[in-house]
Amino acid sequence: MQQEIKKQIERIHALGATYVDARWYPFEETNELFMVNGNLKNTSFSRESGVGVRVLYKGAWGFSASSDLGNLAALFDRALDNARAAAERVTFPIRLAEKDAIQAQFTSPNQINPFEVPLADKVAFLKAMDDQLNQPGVFQRFSGLDFTRKQIVFMDSEGSQIEKLITEVFARLEVSGLDDQGQMHDRAFRLNQNGASSRGWESIDLGLFSQNAERIVEELRQTLVAEPCPKDDRSVILLPGIMYLQTHETIGHPLELDRILGYELAFAGGSFVRLEDFGKLRYGSEKLTARADATLPNSPGSFGYDDDGVICQNNLLIDKGILVGAITGRQMVEEANAKARRQIFDGSGGTNRATAFYRVPIERMTNINIDPGQDGNLEDIIQNTERGIVLDGDRSWSIGSNREQFHFATEMGWLVEDGRRTRVVKNPTYKGDTLKFWNSLSAVGDSSTWEVVFVPNCGKGQPNQIMQLGHGVPVCRFDNVRIGE
Repeated sequence: MQQEIKKQIERIHALGATYVDARWYPFEETNELFMVNGNLKNTSFSRESGVGVRVLYKGAWGFSASSDLGNLAALFDRALDNARAAAERVTFPIRLAEKDAIQAQFTSPNQINPFEVPLADKVAFLKAMDDQLNQPGVFQRFSGLDFTRKQIVFMDSEGSQIEKLITEVFARLEVSGLDDQGQMHDRAFRLNQNGASSRGWESIDLGLFSQNAERIVEELRQTLVAEPCPKDDRSVILLPGIMYLQTHETIGHPLELDRILGYELAFAGGSFVRLEDFGKLRYGSEKLTARADATLPNSPGSFGYDDDGVICQNNLLIDKGILVGAITGRQMVEEANAKARRQIFDGSGGTNRATAFYRVPIERMTNINIDPGQDGNLEDIIQNTERGIVLDGDRSWSIGSNREQFHFATEMGWLVEDGRRTRVVKNPTYKGDTLKFWNSLSAVGDSSTWEVVFVPNCGKGQPNQIMQLGHGVPVCRFDNVRIGE
C-alpha cells in the first residue's frame, strides 16, 4: 500500500503539482461507554480506514478522501482536479514554509492496549464507580470511558514518510444534586496526566478514581447547602480544573494563526490579536509565560509529528507577558509574513492536524501551557490573599467573538478572607476583559501546583473537527476581578 501511495504522489507531482501528500489510516477505532445511575446507557465500538490526499497546484489546495482504496489513481486525480479548479479563483497564492524530509515513527506511551481489555472489565469499573457515587445528596451520577487508537502513515512529495500509532484514554466521573431551591449543581472529576508516564488502560487506576469519587460527592454536598456567591470585586485563585479553560479560551484560541488571519470568522470567530502585535503586545503581567509544547510526554497534545510532516516543538507564545509567538503551520506562517511585510515567523510550529483521514489539516492547539512560577503552593498563595475566592471546575462559559472578553461559571468556590479559606459558595462566576485580566496576574504557583489537564473535545473548522489536546497549568491568582454576576 505504501509503495502504491508513493507511486501516485510521484505521478501527480510530475503532472505539475507543487506539492502532494497523503495520510493513510490503516485503522482508527473508538470505544465509548457510559453509565447513568447504575444503568449502562451506551457501549459502542467503531472502526474506519481510508486515505486523504492534498495537492497544491498553482497556489491552490485540492483535497480528496475515500475509504475505498480499490482505485487510488482516481482518488489522487480527483484531488488534482479540485486543485486545478480552485487555482482559477485563488486570490492569495499558497506557499509552504520549508521543512526537512523526515523518515520517522512515533508511538504514544501506553502499556495496556485498552481495546484488548475485556468489555466485562470496563463495565465492572463503571459499576464500581457508580456504587461509590451512589450516596445521599446525589440526584444523578455519571461515569464514562472513551478510548481511541489509530495508525497514521504520512507521505509527501518532499520525501517524508512518518508512521504514528496514537492511543488515547479519557475518563470522567460526575455527580449532580438539587439544592433547597430546586436548582441543579454538579461536581466532576476527569482523568488527567497526574504524573503518569503512559495513558493506556493502566491509567484507569481504581484507587485514584475511588479517592476522587469520595471527594466530589463531599464537595457537592457542601455546595448544595452553601450561600450564593457574592457580587464583588476580589482576587480569584484558579485551580487547574478551571485554569485550563481560561488558558484554552483566552490564550489558545486567540493565538491560532489561521484565526488571526480571519479563516475562522464564519464559524468560531476571530481574534483580537493583529500581526503588528507580535513582539510588542503586553498580553499579561511579567509573571505570564505561555508556550505551545507538543513535546510534553504523555499528553493528547503530543503526537510526534504534525499532519504537514513537521516535527513537534516547544514554542514560546508569551514571554514574561509579551506576545512573541502563535500556533502555526506551514501555510499560515508564509501568508502572515507576506501580509505583515516582515519576518514574524521563522517556520512552521508543527501544529497542523486533522481529526480524521477525510478532513484537511488545520492549525490546532497542542499542549498550551503556563510555566510554573515562584509564588509557592496553593496554601502559600491563599495566605498571601486578603480578599479572594478559590475556584475550580468548569460549569459554563461564554466568550467574545474575538476572544476579547469572557464569562465563566465554575463548579466550586471557596471564599478567602485574611489569608484563609472560610466557606463554600454556590453558583460562583467570574468575568473580565482578556488583556486586562491577564495583566492582573499577581501570583503563579510553583511546580507542585502544575497539572496537565486533558481536553477530549476541542471543536474548530468547517466542517467541524474535534481534536484532543492538553493544558499544563499551575494555580494562578488574578486581582480585582468581578465575581458573582
